[in-house]
Amino acid sequence: MSRFFAPALLAVSVLASPVALAAPNADPAAMPAGSYVLEKTHASITARVMHHGYSLYTFRFDKFDASFDYDPKSPESAKVKVTVDTKSMNTGLAKADKEFPVEFLKADVNPTATFVSTAIKHTGGGKGTMTGNLTLAGVTKPVTLDVTFNGFGKDMFGLNRAGFSAKTVIKRTQFGSTLYAPAIADDVELLIDVEFLKK
Repeated sequence: MSRFFAPALLAVSVLASPVALAAPNADPAAMPAGSYVLEKTHASITARVMHHGYSLYTFRFDKFDASFDYDPKSPESAKVKVTVDTKSMNTGLAKADKEFPVEFLKADVNPTATFVSTAIKHTGGGKGTMTGNLTLAGVTKPVTLDVTFNGFGKDMFGLNRAGFSAKTVIKRTQFGSTLYAPAIADDVELLIDVEFLKK
């Protein structure tokens, strides 16, 4: 066999082999202490708003980051920080992607949205709430997210990984986004799915 093809065949064999991975552990008290950073390949922030009563107009943000510090002895003291590039709005339509961030989010003067947690409450069964201050379009308001802890574990590379899902509804007019209201609804649903890696 050619020495040039042998490494390639070995790599294919390794990638094709089934890897036995344990199911994520859903006990937050057992998650390792430390700092966790966003694993951006497996993370999404999606938003939905009713458009003239006809459909839920859906878009996402392509650029954002998040991190938190964690102590299993005090899970509810974790501090979560999120930053979102509001110009990275992705509607699937180039013209809208250029115009909407400015028209609805004032991204020309406030290109970054932030969320900083102030309280976390565990309600059982891997679920809880997280309250924090959301700064959007230059306005800061408290919001509360319903959070599901999907679990943690070691991935196929031996890295400590943790996953969460969260959702909330905000009133866009409270953040100064009044364009076309109420034809374009005031309620905006945020759907968040993220994975983190322990530093």
